[in-house]
Amino acid sequence: QVQLVESGGGLVQAGDSLRLSCATSGRTLSSYVMGWFRQAPGKEREFVAAITWSTGSTYVPDAVKGRFTISRDNAKNTVYLQMNSLKPEDTAVYYCAASSRGGVIYLESRYNYWGQGTQVTVSS
Repeated sequence: QVQLVESGGGLVQAGDSLRLSCATSGRTLSSYVMGWFRQAPGKEREFVAAITWSTGSTYVPDAVKGRFTISRDNAKNTVYLQMNSLKPEDTAVYYCAASSRGGVIYLESRYNYWGQGTQVTVSS
Protein backbone atom coordinates (compact mmCIF):
# COMPACT_ATOMS: atom_id res chain seq x y z
CA GLN A 1 0.00 0.00 0.00
CA VAL A 2 0.99 3.57 -0.62
CA GLN A 3 0.00 6.45 1.63
CA LEU A 4 -0.06 10.01 0.35
CA VAL A 5 -0.51 13.05 2.57
CA GLU A 6 -0.82 16.52 1.06
CA SER A 7 -0.06 19.74 2.88
CA GLY A 8 0.65 23.37 2.13
CA GLY A 9 -2.73 24.58 1.00
CA GLY A 10 -4.31 27.75 2.29
CA LEU A 11 -5.84 31.11 1.51
CA VAL A 12 -3.72 33.46 -0.58
CA GLN A 13 -4.22 36.52 -2.75
CA ALA A 14 -4.01 36.62 -6.51
CA GLY A 15 -0.40 36.81 -7.62
CA ASP A 16 0.92 34.97 -4.57
CA SER A 17 2.75 31.66 -4.54
CA LEU A 18 2.21 28.40 -2.68
CA ARG A 19 4.13 25.18 -2.49
CA LEU A 20 2.16 22.01 -1.93
CA SER A 21 3.83 18.92 -0.54
CA CYS A 22 2.89 15.28 -0.90
CA ALA A 23 4.57 13.04 1.65
CA THR A 24 4.67 9.42 0.58
CA SER A 25 5.09 6.25 2.61
CA GLY A 26 4.45 2.56 2.51
CA ARG A 27 6.41 1.57 -0.55
CA THR A 28 9.35 2.60 -2.67
CA LEU A 29 8.00 4.70 -5.49
CA SER A 30 10.99 4.65 -7.81
CA SER A 31 8.94 2.98 -10.54
CA TYR A 32 5.88 5.17 -10.06
CA VAL A 33 4.52 8.24 -11.75
CA MET A 34 3.33 10.91 -9.34
CA GLY A 35 0.62 13.34 -10.28
CA TRP A 36 -1.22 16.37 -9.03
CA PHE A 37 -4.87 16.94 -9.85
CA ARG A 38 -7.33 19.57 -8.73
CA GLN A 39 -11.08 19.81 -8.43
CA ALA A 40 -13.01 23.04 -8.18
CA PRO A 41 -16.61 23.09 -6.89
CA GLY A 42 -18.99 21.79 -9.52
CA LYS A 43 -16.21 20.84 -11.92
CA GLU A 44 -14.47 17.67 -13.04
CA ARG A 45 -11.14 16.73 -11.56
CA GLU A 46 -8.37 18.27 -13.67
CA PHE A 47 -4.81 17.13 -14.30
CA VAL A 48 -2.23 19.67 -13.14
CA ALA A 49 1.19 18.04 -13.34
CA ALA A 50 3.05 14.74 -13.18
CA ILE A 51 6.58 13.52 -12.63
CA THR A 52 8.26 10.21 -13.29
CA TRP A 53 9.95 9.38 -10.04
CA SER A 54 12.90 7.47 -11.51
CA THR A 55 13.93 10.00 -14.17
CA GLY A 56 12.45 13.24 -12.90
CA SER A 57 10.74 13.87 -16.23
CA THR A 58 7.85 16.25 -15.79
CA TYR A 59 4.56 16.83 -17.58
CA VAL A 60 2.63 20.05 -17.18
CA PRO A 61 -0.42 20.99 -19.25
CA ASP A 62 -0.53 24.25 -21.13
CA ALA A 63 -3.21 25.58 -18.76
CA VAL A 64 -0.65 25.98 -15.95
CA LYS A 65 2.66 25.75 -17.77
CA GLY A 66 4.99 28.55 -16.80
CA ARG A 67 3.27 28.99 -13.43
CA PHE A 68 3.26 25.49 -11.90
CA THR A 69 6.30 23.27 -11.39
CA ILE A 70 6.42 19.72 -10.08
CA SER A 71 9.47 18.24 -8.41
CA ARG A 72 10.45 15.44 -6.06
CA ASP A 73 12.88 14.94 -3.24
CA ASN A 74 14.15 11.37 -3.15
CA ALA A 75 15.62 11.68 0.32
CA LYS A 76 12.34 12.93 1.78
CA ASN A 77 10.06 10.75 -0.37
CA THR A 78 8.10 13.88 -1.09
CA VAL A 79 6.65 15.42 -4.23
CA TYR A 80 6.09 19.15 -4.51
CA LEU A 81 3.90 21.41 -6.57
CA GLN A 82 5.20 24.95 -6.75
CA MET A 83 2.45 27.33 -7.81
CA ASN A 84 3.31 30.89 -8.77
CA SER A 85 1.24 33.83 -9.97
CA LEU A 86 -1.88 32.24 -8.55
CA LYS A 87 -5.24 33.25 -9.95
CA PRO A 88 -8.74 32.99 -8.46
CA GLU A 89 -9.50 30.25 -11.01
CA ASP A 90 -6.78 28.13 -9.39
CA THR A 91 -9.06 27.76 -6.37
CA ALA A 92 -9.68 24.05 -5.86
CA VAL A 93 -8.90 21.03 -3.76
CA TYR A 94 -5.53 19.72 -4.88
CA TYR A 95 -4.88 16.00 -4.82
CA CYS A 96 -1.66 14.05 -4.99
CA ALA A 97 -1.80 10.70 -6.77
CA ALA A 98 0.53 7.80 -7.49
CA SER A 99 0.48 5.44 -10.42
CA SER A 100 2.12 2.05 -10.72
CA ARG A 101 0.22 1.38 -13.93
CA GLY A 102 0.71 2.34 -17.51
CA GLY A 103 -1.59 4.55 -19.48
CA VAL A 104 -2.12 8.16 -20.40
CA ILE A 105 -0.40 10.29 -17.82
CA TYR A 106 -3.11 12.93 -17.49
CA LEU A 107 -6.03 10.51 -16.94
CA GLU A 108 -7.32 9.87 -13.43
CA SER A 109 -7.85 6.21 -14.23
CA ARG A 110 -4.13 5.64 -14.44
CA TYR A 111 -3.60 6.53 -10.78
CA ASN A 112 -4.27 3.89 -8.16
CA TYR A 113 -3.40 5.79 -4.98
CA TRP A 114 -4.77 9.16 -3.89
CA GLY A 115 -4.28 11.54 -1.03
CA GLN A 116 -7.09 13.24 0.86
CA GLY A 117 -6.54 16.60 -0.80
CA THR A 118 -5.60 20.07 0.38
CA GLN A 119 -7.67 23.21 -0.19
CA VAL A 120 -6.20 26.12 -2.10
CA THR A 121 -8.22 29.33 -2.17
CA VAL A 122 -7.06 32.33 -4.17
CA SER A 123 -8.82 35.62 -3.50
CA SER A 124 -8.97 38.43 -6.03
